[in-house]
Amino acid sequence: MTKKIAVIGAGSWGTALASVCADNRHEVTLWVRDPRMADEINTHQTNQKYLPDVTLAPSLKAETDLETAVKSADVLLLALPSHAMRQIVRQLAPFLRTDVLIVHATKGLELDSLKRMSDVIREEVPREIGDRLVVLTGPSHAEEVIRRSPTTVVVASESQASGRQAQELLMNTYFRVYTNPDMVGAEIAGALKNIIALGAGMSDGLGFGDNAKAALLTRGLTEISRLGVKLGANPLTFSGLAGVGDLVVTCTSRHSRNWRAGYLLGEGQKLDDVLERMGMVVEGVRTTKAAMALSRREQVRMPITQVLYHILFDQKSPRQGVEELMARDATMEMEDLYQG
Repeated sequence: MTKKIAVIGAGSWGTALASVCADNRHEVTLWVRDPRMADEINTHQTNQKYLPDVTLAPSLKAETDLETAVKSADVLLLALPSHAMRQIVRQLAPFLRTDVLIVHATKGLELDSLKRMSDVIREEVPREIGDRLVVLTGPSHAEEVIRRSPTTVVVASESQASGRQAQELLMNTYFRVYTNPDMVGAEIAGALKNIIALGAGMSDGLGFGDNAKAALLTRGLTEISRLGVKLGANPLTFSGLAGVGDLVVTCTSRHSRNWRAGYLLGEGQKLDDVLERMGMVVEGVRTTKAAMALSRREQVRMPITQVLYHILFDQKSPRQGVEELMARDATMEMEDLYQG
């Protein structure tokens, strides 16, 4: 059945998800801040800033007015930077239908409150809407999704019916969707893998090899799992698409902006210069600060996150950070897995 879908956020991921929905013959409106970008999408079916040299579906329409974009939507698909989530949801909430389904695809934490995006959204929308909230996550580079390369993701929701509804809306021959009831695990995994991706990029920028990256991904997943389980997540989530799947793709691909930022840092560039050069949000930077605060609050050991925090914000050199990680006290792997 054709649905009216409002996609909020016209970056690379929002545009790619809008394309998936248009391919599934839904009526798709993509909310865009910049009138020039909206005109480009509506006139030329392109978004050259975020997805160059790709033609979008003619049925996909851009809209700059938030109320117009969302007021009649059956489904709201949020693809916003984490720092903008609360403000934008607060603005659009008065215009939502009471039966709207919200699917968010943001991989980050709110820095001030340390809250997951689902908690942020629930605080800004009516309760009956928040109870049907769905998280979309998993290994999914926008640059590949927009070209219809086979991609598999997961939708997590505490409402089984809402999860299945999101699955049916999004699934097609190149975009396979699984369901999972563990929203905590899905969101923690999606947010924290960006921290490890920064580290993976630094490792490559320093010229280290596959051994170092394999260790970083494995021990990084341990840290992610350790914090997630402390917050109530199902440990099995971290061995699935939301966990190891997303971690691998983000830490090993040049499509990953977190990997690219880490690579430049590993080469010796300063954080401010790297962020200016990237020209897009690098979620891992903010998430490192949030995860560091969470680890202290929950009393969970996260040595990789701690070292990356000091590299990003305390001017520690990446090479010095690696030396500190390698010189830590010896421990047993299995006993270390989920102990705080």
